[in-house]
Amino acid sequence: MESHIRAITPRAWLARNGFGGQFGNMKNSDESKDLSGKFLIAMPAMADPRFERSVVFLCSHSSEGTMGIIINKMMPDLGFATLLDQLEIARGPSVRDVGVHFGGPVEHGRGFVLHSDDFIDPNGTMVIPGGFAMTATQGILKALAQGSGPNQALLALGYAGWGPGQLDAEIMRNDWLTCDASDKIVFARDNGGKWAAALRVLGVDPITLSAAAGRA
Repeated sequence: MESHIRAITPRAWLARNGFGGQFGNMKNSDESKDLSGKFLIAMPAMADPRFERSVVFLCSHSSEGTMGIIINKMMPDLGFATLLDQLEIARGPSVRDVGVHFGGPVEHGRGFVLHSDDFIDPNGTMVIPGGFAMTATQGILKALAQGSGPNQALLALGYAGWGPGQLDAEIMRNDWLTCDASDKIVFARDNGGKWAAALRVLGVDPITLSAAAGRA
């Protein structure tokens, strides 16, 4: 993609894709720590089974709300080829092998591709700090189906969303840990190992953490 083409801003992307009603006018906030592009790691005592041992990549976070994608839970019995067939997108001989993830409990019918920032659709890509981007157009699916598109990609159905101040309160309640995101973890094939790998970024031994939570 030519370098002069810019992706739309997170605020414009969210508004264009119908998130304004839930999150308000999302914007980068200087009022509180911006966690966009960070990992959100569920603590062992997480009460919500949908987020048990989950690692969430935060796409946008501000004082007005948060949107993220769970990166370590697969959609049962749904492969990329089947999804392409359902969307009537032709597969080429070099079709990419992209796993279909459970992105979160909100809007399972919507697809999101979290990917490296070497691919930009000027009408539908949000660039995220740390070398990441997210696109929600069929154009990126068509590119992946033909063996092109971004160098690294993760497809998710649904997303995780928090209203104003909700996630910050959950972090203060010790439901979550946060750390810098790593592309090696985001795009790893070993989904079962991502939770422990994310904890190790913080220098936390997942065995010790789980044992401590069990005694609480």
